[in-house]
Amino acid sequence: MIADHNSFSIKIDGQSVLQQDLRTPAISQLASSIATLPIVRDWLLPVQQEVGKAGGVVAEGRDMGTRVFPEADIKFFLEADVNVRASRRQQELAEKGKPVELDVVRDEMVTRDARDRNRCIDPLQPSPQAILVETSHQSVEEVVGHMMGMIMERL
Repeated sequence: MIADHNSFSIKIDGQSVLQQDLRTPAISQLASSIATLPIVRDWLLPVQQEVGKAGGVVAEGRDMGTRVFPEADIKFFLEADVNVRASRRQQELAEKGKPVELDVVRDEMVTRDARDRNRCIDPLQPSPQAILVETSHQSVEEVVGHMMGMIMERL
């Protein structure tokens, strides 16, 4: 992994990995499984925190506000009905030429959510300081607008 203030790239065995390659159902399931391993979590935490030291970081992940950046200036916890989330994910995958049945997407989400919520180390839960944002009936633009308004109020 290579990071600086202006760019961020991921390489595996010297080969660049594109963002779209990381956002597949198989990678999501694998990441969730690997995230339960204490040795992985303990190694990755200082790396993530080092990247964030310079500030100006927007991070997305299931434990960013509780474990990785507990002192973040502002935290959001996005929620949506699992059927809405599954439909959105199915559409995203279809647009990338990777069609998947809705039931498969939903089942994988339910499995991953349960694993992440029930893991012993840093289970998936909102930080007490997080602003909960229910997104089931909002567009991406509406969610971002709401979040930007909250940021402007607080910072």
